[in-house]
Amino acid sequence: MKVALIGAGQRGSIYAGYLHEKMGVDIAAVVDPSEEKLVIAADRFKVEKENLFTDFKAFCREKMSLDGVIIASMDRDHYAETIECLELGYDILLEKPISPKPEECMAILKKAHEKNRKILVCHVLRYTNFFAKIKEIIDSGEIGKIVTIQHAENIGNFHMAHSFVRGNWRYSDLSSPIILQKSCHDLDILVWLVGSNAKKISSFGELTYFKEENAPQGSTDRCLNCPVSDKCRFDVRTAYLPRRGGWPTEVITPDQSVEGLMEAFKTSPYGRCVYRCDNNVCDNQVTNILFENGVTASFHLSGLTNKMHRTIKIMCEDGEIIGDDYDNTITVTYYSPNALYEGESRTINVESKEGFHGGGDYGLSVDFHDMLTGKGAENLSSIDKSIESHLMAYAAEKSRLTGKVMDMDEVRASFG
Repeated sequence: MKVALIGAGQRGSIYAGYLHEKMGVDIAAVVDPSEEKLVIAADRFKVEKENLFTDFKAFCREKMSLDGVIIASMDRDHYAETIECLELGYDILLEKPISPKPEECMAILKKAHEKNRKILVCHVLRYTNFFAKIKEIIDSGEIGKIVTIQHAENIGNFHMAHSFVRGNWRYSDLSSPIILQKSCHDLDILVWLVGSNAKKISSFGELTYFKEENAPQGSTDRCLNCPVSDKCRFDVRTAYLPRRGGWPTEVITPDQSVEGLMEAFKTSPYGRCVYRCDNNVCDNQVTNILFENGVTASFHLSGLTNKMHRTIKIMCEDGEIIGDDYDNTITVTYYSPNALYEGESRTINVESKEGFHGGGDYGLSVDFHDMLTGKGAENLSSIDKSIESHLMAYAAEKSRLTGKVMDMDEVRASFG
């Protein structure tokens, strides 16, 4: 089986790694504008030099015989690359978001149907044991139907600073709004758990903290020449050096020595002061959702948390589910009849699968492999299932900017 990797950054390399090293898939070609990333990918996946491309169009002109492609490039490149790969007849594993523009998402969906090709979107949370167990409990009906949900994505202040202040997804005009780029995962999970599309959405959020007015007095534009860096938790030495060889430090440069990193801090975007970057995406956002089946949900995105994890509380007719994917615990409680709170309760310790995102990355890779081999009866995160979360994210951002409650029927109709 032969697959091409388009976008040889961290995410694409994770999926390609599982396919190549765990399932024996031949990574037959790699496309990336970075020569450095191509060299690393070629060595890891044993790719012939003639099948390394810095130019996507040059790759397309080869019209290689492939079983599928992984598209894990920057958000705004997804549309053109996906459409061209569909025209070439390839099935696709597509990193989220499908596209930052809803009209492009819908055009990709239409083209996939027209060409009778399959697209699996990288909504990896559906593949975790944690959310699968919650879905199992809900679908069993043991505590009645869902009434309302409180869900939160706690991004982690250091992750926020790395990816959405200093990093590639800091500026919505270059990538996409954070509610789409980071949290289409979460909107997708809510749709999956509730078993219904959204009816109405409202949202509020701002860039509150990571801006110049909050910079420490006497600070400068880069950490290495800042006289107050020793008092700042976002100093690059504090943020990155303890994580040499792992995420997020490995994103900055392939040279993970202290000397290599210190050199990169002088010029790379990751050496900048987090209060003086060109970022504009929210560091906090609250979204309220009314689903078509009557369930309500609140989703809270926050970049100012200590840990990276998701928490969820699902309130049903006869009991509640409380989950935290940091320690992979789920507590199911039947409601108590009085204030003694002696309702029956049990705690489930969920075992994670292999790899990142609680095993979701590996599970997604297996599903893609099964899709290509014809083994998968139903792909858990097909584009047909995934498109709703993107329209919801668009509606949430529109609501945030305009102050209006968005009617999802009108949103869907506006994009065909």
